[in-house]
Amino acid sequence: MTLDSLFNDMRGRAATVAAKARALAVRKPLTVVTAVAMAGLCAGAFLNAAEVARLHGVAAANERGIEETRREAQREINALAARMGELQAQANRLNALGDRLARGAGLEDGEFDFDRPVGQGGAEPARDMPARKLLGGMDALDGDLASSGQQLSVLEALLFDRKLEQNARPSRSPVASTFVTSSYGYRADPFGRGGQFHKGIDFNARTGDRVMTVADGVVSYSGVRSGYGNVVEVDHGNGYVTRYAHNSRNVVKVGDLVRVGDEIAKAGSTGRSTGAHVHFEVWENGRVQNPRKFLGDMGVTRQ
Repeated sequence: MTLDSLFNDMRGRAATVAAKARALAVRKPLTVVTAVAMAGLCAGAFLNAAEVARLHGVAAANERGIEETRREAQREINALAARMGELQAQANRLNALGDRLARGAGLEDGEFDFDRPVGQGGAEPARDMPARKLLGGMDALDGDLASSGQQLSVLEALLFDRKLEQNARPSRSPVASTFVTSSYGYRADPFGRGGQFHKGIDFNARTGDRVMTVADGVVSYSGVRSGYGNVVEVDHGNGYVTRYAHNSRNVVKVGDLVRVGDEIAKAGSTGRSTGAHVHFEVWENGRVQNPRKFLGDMGVTRQ
C-alpha cells in the first residue's frame, strides 16, 4: 500500500468515525470526548511515523550523495596519482640523462648534482589550489619536461658524435710505459748511410710488448712492407690512417674493427731496424703528418 492510498484510507475512516461520533454525541457526550481524544492520539502517532519515514528517506539520499562524491573524489585522486607517476618517470629519465651528459662533458663533481633538491622560496601567502588549476599546472610541467628531454637528447647526440670524432683521432701512445727514441723529420741514418727523412716516431719497446691502436677504426692493412717489416695500418674513417711497423707479429687482419687501446700487434724488430721498437706514423688525407701534434706529451716518457 502506498503512502497516498494510506492517507485516503485514513481520511475515509476518519469521516466514518466523525459520523458515528456525532450520533453518539447526542446519546453519550462523555464517550464522544474520550473517542475523540483516542483518535487524536492515533492520528498523531501515524503522522510521527510518516515524518520518521520521510527523514529516513532524506538521510538515505544524503548518504548516497556523499558516497557518490567520495567516489568522484577518489577517481580524481587516482588520476592525479597516475599523472604524478608519469611526471616522476620523466623527471627520473631527465636526471639520469643529465647525469650521464655531465659525466660525458667532463664537468667537475658536484657542479650539477641531480640528486640535491634545488632552493625555492616566496613571501606571498599560500592559498588553496583548485583541482582544475593543479591539473593545468601539471599539463604545463609535462610540456616543459618533454621539451627539456628533447633538448637533452639532442645534446647527448652531439656529445656522442663529438666523442666518436675524438676516439677516431690519434690521441695516445701506441705502447704503454715508453719513451721516444727517434723523432719525426730529418735525422742521421741509424745504419750510418748519411741522412734520411723519418716519417714517424719510434717508441721504445721490448719484443712481445702490446702494440695498441691510438684511435677507433678498421684495419686496412696487415702484412709485410719493404723496410717496415710486419706492418698494421688502421683507417679511422675521417681522413686519418695510422701505421705501426717493425712488429714481431700482427694479431689483427684486414677488416677487423678496433677500438682505441685495442692490441693489434706485438712489438719487435722486423724489417730495417736496429732493435725492438714501435715505428708509428700518422697520415691525414694521404699526407704524412708529425705524430707529435696528435700525441702531445702522452707516451713520451716512461710511466
